[in-house]
Amino acid sequence: MGVDWSSRGYHAQRWAARGALLAAALAVATPLVYGGLRGLLLLVLGVAGLGLSAAAVWWTLTLRGPLRWGAALVAVCVPAGLLTLFAVTLFWALLVSLALWGLAVWSGRYALRRTGGHTPARERRLPPPRKPVLIMNPRSGGGKVGRFRLREKAERLGARVVLLEPGQQHDVTELARRAVADGADLLGAAGGDGTQALVAAVAAEHDVPFLVISAGTRNHFALDLGLDRGDPAACLDALTDGVELRVDLGFAGDQPFVNNASFGAYAAIVQSPAYRDDKIGTSLEMLPDLLTGQQGPRLLVRAGDNTLTAPQAVLVSNNPYRTGDPFGLGRRERLDSGTLGVLGVKVEGAISAAALLLNPDPAGLTVLTAPEVVIEADRDEIEAGVDGEAMVLPAPVHCRIAPGALRVRVPRKRPGVAPAPPRLDWRRLRKLAATVGRTAAPTHLHWPRHRSRHAEDHKETTPPGGPSDT
Repeated sequence: MGVDWSSRGYHAQRWAARGALLAAALAVATPLVYGGLRGLLLLVLGVAGLGLSAAAVWWTLTLRGPLRWGAALVAVCVPAGLLTLFAVTLFWALLVSLALWGLAVWSGRYALRRTGGHTPARERRLPPPRKPVLIMNPRSGGGKVGRFRLREKAERLGARVVLLEPGQQHDVTELARRAVADGADLLGAAGGDGTQALVAAVAAEHDVPFLVISAGTRNHFALDLGLDRGDPAACLDALTDGVELRVDLGFAGDQPFVNNASFGAYAAIVQSPAYRDDKIGTSLEMLPDLLTGQQGPRLLVRAGDNTLTAPQAVLVSNNPYRTGDPFGLGRRERLDSGTLGVLGVKVEGAISAAALLLNPDPAGLTVLTAPEVVIEADRDEIEAGVDGEAMVLPAPVHCRIAPGALRVRVPRKRPGVAPAPPRLDWRRLRKLAATVGRTAAPTHLHWPRHRSRHAEDHKETTPPGGPSDT
């Protein structure tokens, strides 16, 4: 009986799970053994300090005057004091513990890695466009259009460029529709994600390819498409050597979005005229009333069979964001799942704020997916931030996703999207580490072609996966 190579990989994963559990146990035990009773007291003190720090942050955001500054001092000094105390008392043990924890995380992710991985979006090779039209905002990204000479390079490649003149009001949607009416067979946008969404909606409406040029400040959509955010000019390679992807497009009411639509505290703050000139000061001035419910609408969110009552903030995204990877927050693993991501935050006080930090599954944080989301309010209009653009939408706001509605043309050679590491699930690791022998191997075993008469006689009674299914 020959075992295929994936079985060996499974055994390696099983031993990696055992190594991860051992390293995690040693990471916790090392400072306790090194410090004895003092180490145990420090551990309890550290947990209490983290909870106090989270509560102090909540007080900083919801109080005014001297009490706010006192809470801010606590939020800064408590973590700093804990780090100093741990470093002085358990210096070497702390370093060893951190190294062991790093090993546990690496081994655990190796053990839980996906055997198949995420299937990337299918690429289509199509001939270059004949009449591409690119809309460029020279103010976006601190002047990236001029700094990278995007207009000149695009025109050399045969594209017609529509430049949004500074100081003038432009209807980007109308400009894009006029370009299609004039025969454009590709629409592109060099600007922020708000501009990208408007042009993308017209491209989807007329089923023409859309070209993303990462000339904005953050360029989240370009990042999740695997484009080079540091060199917007590289995006123009798609005009001559490009492939096409099918991705989803989100809508909040009639407003399209390529990234997300936010409601609640943040959406209310960005409406303020003072926000652009003084973001921190404006936020600190408005947050106490917004977070305590004295100002702003009372929201009700319906997503599938789930209902979220009175959250302070809601984020509806075009495909869900990663939540299990702290280094991948704000990233989407894919843009073609056909579902909206929903993040809701409801904090009712200092204890609830501490639970957000200490509880691995806090009640105040809602993470789910749904094809449609309805945002209701106790007023006729709801403030929203749609791809970073402040606007007011009539209530209720129906958020939906149009699966595969957008044809995006990207360079054939591009950085790409790094796959998300698997989320550490200690329960799964324990189950994986506890399996023995071949009884848990998920792979099928290959039987030799010259089977024995005994094997033929029992072919009907053996389970479909062979002994590995028992």
